[in-house]
Amino acid sequence: MNAFLKTARSLPTVLVLLLQVQTADAAEIKVLSALGIKAAMDDLGPRFEGATGHRLAVTFAPLGAAVKLVQGGETADVVIIPQQGMDGFVKDRKVNPASVRVLARSGMAVAVRKGAPKPDISTPEAFRRTLLAAKSMTYGRGAGSEHIDNVLERLGIANDVKAKTVRGAPGDTGVRVANGDAEIGITLLQVLMPVAGIDIVGPLPGDLQDTLVFAVATMAGTQDAAASQALIDFLRTPEAGKVFRAKGLEPD
Repeated sequence: MNAFLKTARSLPTVLVLLLQVQTADAAEIKVLSALGIKAAMDDLGPRFEGATGHRLAVTFAPLGAAVKLVQGGETADVVIIPQQGMDGFVKDRKVNPASVRVLARSGMAVAVRKGAPKPDISTPEAFRRTLLAAKSMTYGRGAGSEHIDNVLERLGIANDVKAKTVRGAPGDTGVRVANGDAEIGITLLQVLMPVAGIDIVGPLPGDLQDTLVFAVATMAGTQDAAASQALIDFLRTPEAGKVFRAKGLEPD
């Protein structure tokens, strides 16, 4: 019996996949990834490289910036982006439609500075009262920020909190709370989790919550379809799913 087959039969499926990938020539895979999934990719990228010999060149960008990059002619082998952006790429033939896969889902959460009293956000009305009582609040300009705008409108307090809202750059909501620039921060859970100096109060309550879906695909014109597909397959393994979950995302 072939030695590779003997080895493969004794290993979990994910390791069989990686052994197969290692038999191919190493490639550099250019990845355009949503900023909201950076923490997971920072962990998973080196694992993939170590297991396969392929190298990743990853550019992280907020949803709007990523869309502008692609519309402006930016190319990559693999793109990871919220579903609404991916739908646009499919329509514009920027990605290979058959390659599109859902990776993970995430929700919005609320954070305060570490050690500060945790406010009541158990219901939409409690959340409303908490935001009105807060001295300051912050949320970024990345994925999910439009949803927060809508939440404030739904609660009828958009004008009331406008003057005390600090709008930061994409990805810095937790840092602003930790630094004391704002009392309350609202953003994607996985963006908050790696930040030191904050406590996560919990998810947005009830139907104020929004689920953001991250999808992955190979871009049209990818330079190495096999290596790119290997990365997509790796990101959808149970082992990768454990990393996503640890970083605050729910794997598909």
